Amino acid sequence: MSKSLKRVRAALEAAGIDTEIRETPLARTAADAAAAIGCDIDQIAKSIIFRGDDGGKAILFITAGSNQVDAAKATELAGEPLGKADAALIRAQTGFAIGGVAPVGHISPIVAFFDSRLQDFDTIWAAAGTPHHVFRAFPADLVKISSAQVADFTS
Repeated sequence: MSKSLKRVRAALEAAGIDTEIRETPLARTAADAAAAIGCDIDQIAKSIIFRGDDGGKAILFITAGSNQVDAAKATELAGEPLGKADAALIRAQTGFAIGGVAPVGHISPIVAFFDSRLQDFDTIWAAAGTPHHVFRAFPADLVKISSAQVADFTS
C-alpha cells in the first residue's frame, strides 16, 4: 500500500470515518472515477489545488465532478490572487501527486473550500491518495474532516 493511501486511510480512521476504499483501474479524472464506481459524475469530489499568489500556499477547492472552479469567485474566497499550482508545489504541500490528490491526509494544513453541489447526494467519492483509489463519504463528514468551508465558487 502506498504512503499516500496509508495517510488517507489514517486520516479517515482518526476522524472515526468507517468507509470503503475502492481500487479502480484508473480514477485520474472525475469521468474515469464515475465510470469505475458506477455513479453520477457529480458524486465525484474533485480536489482542485491553486497556489495563493501572496503566500505561495496551496489552496484546496473540493468540487463536484462536472463543475469548474470560477477563478473570480475562488480568488474572492481565498482573499488573494490565485495562480496555477504546479506538480512540485502540490507534492510538497499536500504529499500527493496530481491525479490522486485527496481532500484529506495532507502533509501540511491546507485552506479548503467545499462545493455545495456535493451536498445534493447521500454519498460521494473522492481520491484516496492515488490515481487508482477512491473512498466513499457522506458530504457532511467530508466537510468536517477536510475543515472545508462550504461556499459558491463554481461557474
